[in-house]
Amino acid sequence: MLRTLYARLAAVLVSLFLVIGLIYVLITTTTTERYLQEVTQHFNRDLAQRIVADRHLVAAGQLDQYALKDTFSAYMDINPSIEIYLLDFAGKILAFSADPGKVKRQKVDLAPIQAFLSGEGFPLLGDDPRSHDRRKAFSVTRVPDGDQPAGYLYVVLRGEQYDSAEQAVEAPYVLQLSAWAVTGSLGFGLLAGLLLFHLLTRRLQRLASLMDDFQQSGFTRHRDYAGGLERAKDEIDALGQTFDRMAGRIIDQWGELKQQDRLRRELVAQVSHDLRTPLAALHGYLETLQMKAGELNESVKQEYLDIALRQSGNLTQMVEGLFELAQLEARESQPVMEPCSLAELVQDVMQKFRLRAQAAEIGLVMLPPPALPLVSLDLRMTERILDNLIGNAINHTPREGEVRIELQQEDARVVVSIEDTGPGVLDEDLPRLFDPFYRSQGAVSDTRHAGLGLAIAKRMVEMQNGRIWVESPPGQGARFRFSFPLDQA
Repeated sequence: MLRTLYARLAAVLVSLFLVIGLIYVLITTTTTERYLQEVTQHFNRDLAQRIVADRHLVAAGQLDQYALKDTFSAYMDINPSIEIYLLDFAGKILAFSADPGKVKRQKVDLAPIQAFLSGEGFPLLGDDPRSHDRRKAFSVTRVPDGDQPAGYLYVVLRGEQYDSAEQAVEAPYVLQLSAWAVTGSLGFGLLAGLLLFHLLTRRLQRLASLMDDFQQSGFTRHRDYAGGLERAKDEIDALGQTFDRMAGRIIDQWGELKQQDRLRRELVAQVSHDLRTPLAALHGYLETLQMKAGELNESVKQEYLDIALRQSGNLTQMVEGLFELAQLEARESQPVMEPCSLAELVQDVMQKFRLRAQAAEIGLVMLPPPALPLVSLDLRMTERILDNLIGNAINHTPREGEVRIELQQEDARVVVSIEDTGPGVLDEDLPRLFDPFYRSQGAVSDTRHAGLGLAIAKRMVEMQNGRIWVESPPGQGARFRFSFPLDQA
């Protein structure tokens, strides 16, 4: 039961209210006692003075001892709650109205008496002659005896009999009053607190339920917590919105993982298929040469060896491409960015393809570039990108066709366009053209390549904060374009 947040909050609330109740009882008892003492002392402030005057304790300027004894006896009968003491100037007890066996002090402290006579604020507590440490409210006045005061008439306002009666009544009364007060206040406070905690924890319970459902669904289905709530009202709503965002991200990542797993399986299948063809051809021709070496003439042997070497070269190129793509995907090869003139780099790469283009009777043209600012790029990676795109354009351009290269500035980027006059790319091929091992079905196929060049080029462009895309208007060939940001320095 106490494992839930609501139960723990309720237990803390109950404990807190119990402590508050005990403090309330203590404070109430203390303040009530002080209040009663102050009221009693205010009400009986002149009691000692009235006793002296009413009982005629002073006659002809002297203290009447008989009248004093008569006063003790009369007041003990009329008002047994008070006790009367006659003190000398030093505070020594000379006479008293109490039972002699119960008086435990021989003298009382004069400091409270002097404060009382000087009119200091109440309550003022003086020594109780019946106790060694107890102090009580009192009334006092000077008693003259001839030319000099005989001492003080010291009246304890709440004597022993008052204490006995108070104890008999106070315990059940205070207990009952405190019990009702504590029960009422704590009961109301507990009900209000528990209701408030229920309202607060209800949303947490709902959020916990949504999390559990999300887990039970295998992190694929999520019921939204915040709904259309744009701004969090409190920390719980903020937690719910954070969970919604986290769950959405997990679902997206889970979908990406599934997509990557599917692509991985397709990649393995495609690699197996593409590797099987050159391996089978290589093995077949080598096996033929081994088994029929004596039956074949030199020209046939040379032809078989040439075919085997071409297949071996295709296989080597495919494995190298796979290794390069794997390095890029694992981010083992990081670009080294530096400012560079992209136009000069394009011209240098074009020179490597001049002879190949002439041999294929294909025109390789670079339109005069405008004055372009430097761009931030990795020279090795960018040269590899240009090799792939220009070589790919030449492979898919028929004889007497043309490959045009153009550079231009668009906003804060330099864009390179490589356009051929080949058959172009079908619309259904465009979304997957940069996927590994994918070959456009509408273009001229070159079995020497495994379909990794465009995938490698795309990854290298993206690693340099660039962007690459393809355009293929109907009947106008394919136009591959990529862009790099300008050098900020």
